[in-house]
Amino acid sequence: MSRQVPRRLALFRAPLGWWEDRGASLKDGILALVLTVLAFVPTLSKIGGQIGDLHERPANVLSVGLVLAQTLPLAARRRWPAATLGVVAGAFAVHQALGFPTTFGSVGLYLALYSAGAHQVRFRQGLIAVVSLGYAVLAVVLHILGSPQGIPDYLTFYLALGAVWLVGRTVRVWRAEQAEQRRLAAEVAMAAERARIARELHDVVTHHVTSMVVQADAAQFVLTSAPERAGEGMSAVSDTGRRALTELRYLLGVLEATGESASADAERAERTGRAPTLGRVADLVEQARRSGQPVEFGERGERRPRGVDVELTAYRVVQEGLTNAMKYAAGKPTSVLLRHGEEHIGIEVTTEGPVAAPLSRKPAADKGGRGLAGLRTRVGMLGGQLRAGPRPEGGFEVRATIPSNPSEPLQE
Repeated sequence: MSRQVPRRLALFRAPLGWWEDRGASLKDGILALVLTVLAFVPTLSKIGGQIGDLHERPANVLSVGLVLAQTLPLAARRRWPAATLGVVAGAFAVHQALGFPTTFGSVGLYLALYSAGAHQVRFRQGLIAVVSLGYAVLAVVLHILGSPQGIPDYLTFYLALGAVWLVGRTVRVWRAEQAEQRRLAAEVAMAAERARIARELHDVVTHHVTSMVVQADAAQFVLTSAPERAGEGMSAVSDTGRRALTELRYLLGVLEATGESASADAERAERTGRAPTLGRVADLVEQARRSGQPVEFGERGERRPRGVDVELTAYRVVQEGLTNAMKYAAGKPTSVLLRHGEEHIGIEVTTEGPVAAPLSRKPAADKGGRGLAGLRTRVGMLGGQLRAGPRPEGGFEVRATIPSNPSEPLQE
């Protein structure tokens, strides 16, 4: 029994999937054809719209033509909703005025009204006025022809037709709101993606270029007095450039990928050692030392495997802290401390120096999602906290706490 149920569901899914893949014109054509066939089914003749209630005359070729005029135009109900409504409503009015028997085909009037409310884009108010005037003329004609209906009957039928129109209008408004929400969501996603790319490029380029500038300046300073040290400095510049190219290639590869492929590429890069992770923080420290920055590096706790986003963000925190140290406190003692906890990672980058911290003198760099502001955003997206500022005893520090599981933000 349990196997038969999925099989039965599969039998329904196949036609449903085929129907969803068809175009609007084909769907409307099939709808018009089905309604046309049902219009000539005797058992459905009592179902439909009726307002004249005149003395019934026998069906003939003209009545058949009027029925077809109420059903077949629905094939264009989405493409030309106003024209479809005009043809269907006119055929319905003539059918009622001549007193032909009611058929299921008169349901086409309701479908045409719904389609006009849902799909008509221009001149909606004018179309409402024309339809209302046409209905008033029909009511007068039916009254002259001896219809027993009174004003309340005509008003009730008009309100029913108006309700069908309003249903279509509500659907049109809802679709427009959904489309606007999708557009806004796409704009927000695009802006977030641009900000992410800007943060990544800032973190990669600024750090490595700063290191290369510091190393090149140091090599130039000792070029005549200690040529061997200048050679070491230029070698450090070359190594830093290669490291920058490696990270840029990794970054471009992740940015070019999308969805699951992006996650797979990031995980593959982490396994092969190309992705910036906590395991490569020691390389950042060594690079800073080769640039002339005295850096002490320490770790506390047991290092645990964590997600790519967590590892990359922690790496960027250390990178940004060392970049600022080399730019604004060159030659000052700097320390990097990683605290590996079960539920979070703690990062401290501290630089000795004057009480007026260099970080406080760079508001322009933090604008536009770059520098510390971009880093704070990155950490916050994982539910973490980042604080940066001057130390009471002098110098400045960058402190970050990042949850091991980003789905569980840290509590204040």
